[in-house]
Amino acid sequence: MKTIRVAELFAGVGGFRLGLDGYHSPDYPEFEMPAAGPFKTVWANQWEPPGNESKQFAWRCYEQRFGEGTCVNEDIAKVLDYYEQGKLDIPDVDMVVGGFPCQDYSVAKPLSQSGGIDGKKGVLWWEIYRFLLLKKPRYVLLENVDRLLKSPASQRGRDFAIMLACFANLGYAVEWRVINSAEYGFPQRRKRVYIFAELTNDEWSLEERIQHGIISSALPIHEPDAVESFEIPDDPYVITKKFNKGGKGKSPFGTAGAMQKLNVVTYDAVENYDGVRKTLGDVIVPASEVPKEFYVPRNKLEKWKYLKGSKSEIRTKKAADGTEFTYRYSEGSMAFPDLLSNPSRTILTGEGGAGASRFKHIIEVDGKYRRLVPDELDQLQGFPKGWTNTGMTDGHRAFCMGNALVVGVVYIIAKIIGNYYKLENSRKEAGNERD
Repeated sequence: MKTIRVAELFAGVGGFRLGLDGYHSPDYPEFEMPAAGPFKTVWANQWEPPGNESKQFAWRCYEQRFGEGTCVNEDIAKVLDYYEQGKLDIPDVDMVVGGFPCQDYSVAKPLSQSGGIDGKKGVLWWEIYRFLLLKKPRYVLLENVDRLLKSPASQRGRDFAIMLACFANLGYAVEWRVINSAEYGFPQRRKRVYIFAELTNDEWSLEERIQHGIISSALPIHEPDAVESFEIPDDPYVITKKFNKGGKGKSPFGTAGAMQKLNVVTYDAVENYDGVRKTLGDVIVPASEVPKEFYVPRNKLEKWKYLKGSKSEIRTKKAADGTEFTYRYSEGSMAFPDLLSNPSRTILTGEGGAGASRFKHIIEVDGKYRRLVPDELDQLQGFPKGWTNTGMTDGHRAFCMGNALVVGVVYIIAKIIGNYYKLENSRKEAGNERD
């Protein structure tokens, strides 16, 4: 079977590559993982602004695990400039993958007045679009925070509509799904939108594609009670100016959907899973592997309890003109400590550091309270234990996992892509033989 050649954008510490290619290295036999199919990552890019050496710890981890020279450490915008100028080569690929920030994707000019789609400078979606325009891969698999479907607040869904219009203008049909990893048995409650796109001339049945396409074949959902359908404009400028104006705070995009030729079908999906469900307790390491600085002293526990607790209190704040004003601050309570019998909360980039925090995890084991160690964070994201132990600080290891994805989700989706690729190639080969 022909290899699916992959480019990994915004590669981080290699979550997509690990989920697709698996891992086999005589230097790190403890990290052995199976491949999802006939995937081979042939090019990758990882760069952390502002670009100074101290910020490139994720890239160094990637190269230590996958080999020197496996990942380009340069701003992707500059990399694509160099490619277009003939100063740098990027191999042809069958698939592009990547997780990227949720940003403002609005455009400044209509297509009729510009040489292409001009996004705001530095917005990474436009570099993905540019990569697709230059390399024309058959498949795309992207990951983003679920708020992408409803941003910005002033025009719910506008940014995702711009993305879909860009895909359609390039000839891609698209599936998407918001996936909470814990609902499919993983030990972390991490809700992210996964976007699969295919460059194809085949006509999709969009409702069928949502229910039985690539993503839902990997991560099943129940039949919907009703679906919504609508068409989006073909010009991102028109979307920027008009999409969902007066939408009363609701995005037209549900948590599952499909799009082809600007036609959209969507609804809110409900997971359909009855397998094993892992918990935070499944990744906890023995006490002998926990450095003493991760234990929380008894005299610090009240601060943790306060930050995790419910609040309704008067606070004082300075206005822009320097005057002070008071307001009531309210928030609900969070579990204290985090329950080992449940999937964990979402890991955030600020998980590291000894200071008390509302959003960091704190657990109780054998009557002692402590923070999660980096090896536990690695495993909550589905990486092998110790994956990020490459010389970076504990705080940087936590930051990498806060930015990472659940490797197992990628693996499950990729298995279906590999099977689909094989069937499509067999169908086309059979058609060629009949001709």
